[in-house]
Formats: sequence, structure tokens, C-alpha cells
Amino acid sequence: MTADLTALPARAGTRPATTGLEIPHDQLEAFSPPEIRSALIEFVRSLPGVQTGPSSVSEPGSLAFRLPRVDRAFDAFLHPSVDEFGHVHRSGFLHLAVPLNSVAALTDLGWAEPHPISRRPEFPSSIVMFYAPRDTGELAVATTVLRASYHQAVA
Repeated sequence: MTADLTALPARAGTRPATTGLEIPHDQLEAFSPPEIRSALIEFVRSLPGVQTGPSSVSEPGSLAFRLPRVDRAFDAFLHPSVDEFGHVHRSGFLHLAVPLNSVAALTDLGWAEPHPISRRPEFPSSIVMFYAPRDTGELAVATTVLRASYHQAVA
């Protein structure tokens, strides 16, 4: 059973500024401390079947979260990839495919914003830019969202 992402607490503080580029790769402030980013990666690696490695859809320093290629739902993956459901940047900033019905709530609660690439018809509308978790409380929210992204990808 996947968590109800519409019931998450609101993110504290102001919404992070992004680069303003078509496909932003970093927050301009509010990076994840190294131990928080490491814990996030450890969590993702603990999910059954997930493999990590350099992203095939983002900058080389991004770590991809992949599942074996099989017939999977279009909205569950970053495209043109057919196996990458998310990745984390060096700053802790995440690009994820999340359940479509949670995009508005994640945005309204201050955790994420729709990824600009999702405006293109060849990309899913479920791709978000999830802000870098700054502490263990935000890490708990990030892992909840990551688990929902994972469950969508394996469904």
C-alpha cells in the first residue's frame, strides 16, 4: 500500500529558488547535507530490484534509480528512459516520477514543483522536481515520496 502523499505535512520555510533553466538541475540554496543525501541513497538502494548508477537522462553527476526494463507504465518513468524512475543530484535535489494525483499536493505543500519537461507531450506529466531534504524530518518525507514513486514503477 502506498502512502497518501496528499496528507504530508507542509514543508517549512520558503520555496527554494531554482536555476530558472528549462531543466533545472540544482537548487540555488538549501542543499542536502552529505549525511542526508547518503541516507537517501541508502534508502533507495534498499528497495527490492533497484539499481543505481549514472543517470542516462540527466547530468553525469546525478545518480539514477533504475528498475529492470520490462513493460511498465509510461507515467512511472523519466523519459526517454524506460528504466529510470528518478535520480538525485549532487545537491540532493531529486527528479522523480510520482503518482499523477499527488503532483498538485506536493506542489501546494511546498515539497516539489512540476518539472518543466512534463509540459512536452512526449514526457509524462508525473515528473516533479523534489526539493533537497535538509534534515532527518525532510528525509522522512522524501523517503515516503520515493517509496510511492517506486511502487508506481513496479506496479
